[in-house]
Amino acid sequence: MDVLEIARWQFGITTVYHFLFVPLTMGLAVLTAILQTFYYRTDDIAYKRLTKFFGKLFIINFAVGVVTGIVLEFQFGMGWSEYSRFVGDIFGIPLAIEALMAFFLESTFIAVWLFGWNKLPKGLHLLSIWLVAIGSNLSALWIIIANAWMQVPVGYVLNNSRAELSDFVAVMLNEQMLVMAQHTIIAAFVTAGLFMLGISAWHILRKNQVEVFAKSARIALVFTAVSAILVATTGHKHAQHTVKHQPMKMAAMEGLWESEQPASFSLFAIIDQKNKTTERDLKLPYMLSVLAYNNLTGQVKGMNDLQQEYEQEYGPGDYIPPVAIVYWSFRLMVGLGTLFILFALYGLVQWWRNKLEDSSIYLRLATIVMFLPLIANSLGWIVAEMGRQPWIVYGLLTTHDGVSPNVSAGSMLLTTIAFTLVYGLLAVIAVYLIHKYAKPGVSEDDDMIHAY
Repeated sequence: MDVLEIARWQFGITTVYHFLFVPLTMGLAVLTAILQTFYYRTDDIAYKRLTKFFGKLFIINFAVGVVTGIVLEFQFGMGWSEYSRFVGDIFGIPLAIEALMAFFLESTFIAVWLFGWNKLPKGLHLLSIWLVAIGSNLSALWIIIANAWMQVPVGYVLNNSRAELSDFVAVMLNEQMLVMAQHTIIAAFVTAGLFMLGISAWHILRKNQVEVFAKSARIALVFTAVSAILVATTGHKHAQHTVKHQPMKMAAMEGLWESEQPASFSLFAIIDQKNKTTERDLKLPYMLSVLAYNNLTGQVKGMNDLQQEYEQEYGPGDYIPPVAIVYWSFRLMVGLGTLFILFALYGLVQWWRNKLEDSSIYLRLATIVMFLPLIANSLGWIVAEMGRQPWIVYGLLTTHDGVSPNVSAGSMLLTTIAFTLVYGLLAVIAVYLIHKYAKPGVSEDDDMIHAY
């Protein structure tokens, strides 16, 4: 394995691991704020106890997410120095704003919320957790702004082989950012909603504080159902944007080698990238045209035609991403998203029939489904990043040219092994802490310090 391959594995492993915690933290912050809002409006002590209970799980995820995210910052300079040199003038601003505004807002008001129980006025204390939720999602927004620029570079000029900022507003309001932010943030809500539903179902099955956890299960069902439907609609917008700005990625997502008009949506295929063919392809006629253009006649370009266009524009090279990985990651992500919608809607039907707490099969499934959004989020990241290959900055810098030139394969492999082991240890600690604090159920102690 050469330096580039090891560096890609290292960044992939650490980023996917980090991304397990980020969406859950974003969504749990909002759900914790919603629970406390119910307590503020109803004065029902059950909502106060639920707020503290899920607040503990939120803080555990927040802490692990912060630790795992720090490593990513170091990797930019260590393994991807040429990339850092190229994008530093663009990335410096959103990353600095994320740290100074969003992260500080979130971390500061976590302390205010944590130690403010029974000390601050109820309204002011409620405001503190909503500021935490806003800060958590703003933090993600600034990271998405940076990533969106890698997907669709705007507002820059090239100077001395570096991208330099020329239009701050264009970077901040990048159309790519707008579609990515909606889809990513709402997907985080689905992640947290199913997590809360699964934890609640676990306690209901154990006959532990059933009336209390029935309240959180119902809130989680409504939150998840709405969010899952919105994820599908924003994903549709994202796909249409991809057709326009990254047509090679869309073609890889569909295993489409030759251009089609109208275009059919592939349900199942065996990809042979070496021979540039797709075998045993099962398709839905016209549906890819609908996905791409909202009509039955739109043309979707195939990878062979796009390869020729890219060679004319960028010079000789292989501009086709790893098709099989992108193809199946997209299908699994869409399949899981559909499952989440159906699962949440069925839960709402059971609630409407007054059978939710007695539906043992559904509740058992909820304790399993709660983990699936973590997989769906990772699959979405794989589609976004691997579908962009061979570009690290689309149309400007290839991944090959972004790796550090003076780092040996041995050093890169050693740090990859070290990061993997450390992250494995963090995974064990995170699972242990979540299980430890989730198992007893809600605390009847109203003192937040003692609850922690």
